[in-house]
Amino acid sequence: MSKIVVDPITRIEGHLRVEAEVSGGKISNAWVSGTMFRGIETILKGRDPRDAWYWTQRFCGVCTTVHSIASIRAVEDALKIPVPPNAQLIRNIIIAIQNTQDHVIHFYHLHALDWVDITSGLKADPVKTAQLAASISDWPNNSPTYFKAVQDKVKAFVGSGRLGPFANAYWGHPAYKLPPEANLMATAHYLEALEWQKDIIKIHAILGSKNPHPQTFLVGGMSIPIDPDSQNALNADKLIEVKRLLHKAQEFVEKVYIPDLLAVASFYKDWAGIGAGVGNYMCYPEFPDANGKPWLPGGAILNRDISKVVPLDQKKITEHVEHSWYQDAGSEGKGLHPWEGSSEPNYTGPKPPYQYLDTDKKYSWVKAPRYEEKPMEVGPLSRVLVAYVSGHKETKAAVDLVLKKLGVGPEALFSTLGRTGARGIDCLVIAQQAPKWLDELIGNIAKGDLRIHSNELWDPATWPAEAHGYGWHEAPRGGLGHWIKIKDQKILNYQAVVPSTWNASPRDAKGQAGPYEAALLGTPVADPEKPLEILRTIHSFDPCLACAVHVLDATGREMVRVKAS
Repeated sequence: MSKIVVDPITRIEGHLRVEAEVSGGKISNAWVSGTMFRGIETILKGRDPRDAWYWTQRFCGVCTTVHSIASIRAVEDALKIPVPPNAQLIRNIIIAIQNTQDHVIHFYHLHALDWVDITSGLKADPVKTAQLAASISDWPNNSPTYFKAVQDKVKAFVGSGRLGPFANAYWGHPAYKLPPEANLMATAHYLEALEWQKDIIKIHAILGSKNPHPQTFLVGGMSIPIDPDSQNALNADKLIEVKRLLHKAQEFVEKVYIPDLLAVASFYKDWAGIGAGVGNYMCYPEFPDANGKPWLPGGAILNRDISKVVPLDQKKITEHVEHSWYQDAGSEGKGLHPWEGSSEPNYTGPKPPYQYLDTDKKYSWVKAPRYEEKPMEVGPLSRVLVAYVSGHKETKAAVDLVLKKLGVGPEALFSTLGRTGARGIDCLVIAQQAPKWLDELIGNIAKGDLRIHSNELWDPATWPAEAHGYGWHEAPRGGLGHWIKIKDQKILNYQAVVPSTWNASPRDAKGQAGPYEAALLGTPVADPEKPLEILRTIHSFDPCLACAVHVLDATGREMVRVKAS
């Protein structure tokens, strides 16, 4: 038996360490550790609840919009503040384009290199590459000239010795299966996606004033004014530009992302049987209409039983810290509900540099959330499964299409490959829906409805002495929840349980592994010195550890370490 340490896992947000035992060429045990402490929940205590959304954006440099939405919903729930229809629609559009951009970035820039061998593309025939691309999509860049130019650009990178984003990878690894032409096609679209995402995220600048960290969110609605006759408000010209960008986003997803996803997946069908994880899936309802009814359903699927969706009860969510570096604030062996939660640090791990963590004790800054005391996977796979089983027509049509093209059944979704495929499905259905919300917003404005904010209960003098609430949001990475307690018009307690807290959780009091840890079990490892397979499964979750941990001391800490013993 050998032990592999990958620290840090790269191509993610934040700091994550994986320790895995390998026996017989497969992972027999695994532990994941978030190695960074945050502490913003403590900073929020005593502040005005209406300002919380602005602070919570700073949980992360990537997941900024999502924390704003969850925070505002938590305060609105606590104080029972209504939201006008136009504000709901603008929020939905902002969320949708965040989701679309995030999924495309993840597939090409964070995850694709686990499946795509960039150096192999240097051997490709650009003519055959163009033929391959044309066989799966009518994207206008599918020409031999285009692919030859990309190939020459990558060759120049290699020739200069400065590989930039393509450095420090396991090129030539035996686990890569794509032919050279498929590798060149994916590399070309990797570069194209860089330019695309830079353009379509301008929607956040139009509706939110900037990106990252949009500025127009507000408890009770949005602060961006609607006035067809003003250049300083959301007017016809800006709405037309938003429509152009939404259609550009949709076209890229339909003609580049999904065809590439299907093409890559067809060479890795064995990964439909690897990386299943805990078998429990949970998502929150999302994209509310004017009456608060969600467009995407929420719920839980337990033990891979896709015959039913279990309704959610937020009171059944708890967080354990038996293996997390926090003070034990609950009773022995029981987790605390977020309203009662604490994030007081208690680091008891080894001082750097160190070889291994003591995984029998506390070994992560990430807590261990549980639903009905069960570990739950959150993310696009959970969203797609719950929507599919609930009969959501757009999701069902997309899932059936993808499964048919790959020639696999629904059981293939319970895997690393299924997780990656579900992200594409999620992106597709949301990208196709977003223009419809914009049309609805334009229709409201045409009828003279310019309301964007509710002033009801905005004045703290109207608030109850004590209040508590929660805000759910389906972020690109999965179920995000913010819980708030308010007393005497100030924040008494605040807790965020984010997607990667669920997925990257350590063991709990019962010894139950979290989704990352469970998904790694049984994963084949061809070369312990180059654990590409670990990256595939971990990246399929799209980790964001900056959000998941609750100041990093890097003194003496190695920045990169991959070792086997």
